[in-house]
Amino acid sequence: MSSFTKFLNSSIGKKLMMAVTGSFLLIFLIIHLIGNITLFFGAEAFNGYVGALDVVKPLIRVVEVVLLAAFVLHIFNGLKLWIENKRARGVNYKVNGSPENSALYSRTMFLSGSIIFIFLVSHLGTFFWRFNVYDPMGLANIHQYFDIVVYFFGIWWYVILYVIAMVLLGFHLNHGFQSAFQTFGWNHKKYFPLIQKIGAIYAVFMAIGFASMPIYFFFFYGGNQ
Repeated sequence: MSSFTKFLNSSIGKKLMMAVTGSFLLIFLIIHLIGNITLFFGAEAFNGYVGALDVVKPLIRVVEVVLLAAFVLHIFNGLKLWIENKRARGVNYKVNGSPENSALYSRTMFLSGSIIFIFLVSHLGTFFWRFNVYDPMGLANIHQYFDIVVYFFGIWWYVILYVIAMVLLGFHLNHGFQSAFQTFGWNHKKYFPLIQKIGAIYAVFMAIGFASMPIYFFFFYGGNQ
């Protein structure tokens, strides 16, 4: 086993990999939210946005592979760290070492991450699958992606699952943002309170931004399924 592989398998290596992949996913969420905001401007805007992505589909496929790798590495290393910490101390993976100094969101990272993973699988099985693989309603074939969104956001249980997942995502991001900075060594006591505030603002903005979409469509487009 090479020294680099040994480093990646060490506790520090796993945390660094978590920070790197997590940072990449933080950036992706911003881009994803900006694109999804076109939903609020109607069918033409959203269908045009998705159609524009089709023009650069080869590049999008590369990005999707990178995203998949980032998700897998993030989940895999997070799970290993959680197991190692449970064995060593019987507590969850935290930014700080003691329960007294950790917030609720840091003590529930594994739980929130697990539920978000379940939601992610569901999300890929609905929108991504319908947009890119097979849509039994035939809407994707005629580029009516907006109508697919309206359909799923009219299903009450899916909307509830979506909103709950976004709330948990906010908790997860709040801790992950701070944890990444600490892993990179950017945790000077003079500046870290500012990093914590920025992380909280980012987490709240992402959670509200994504959760607002199913709520908007359910109530304003007549969810009744």
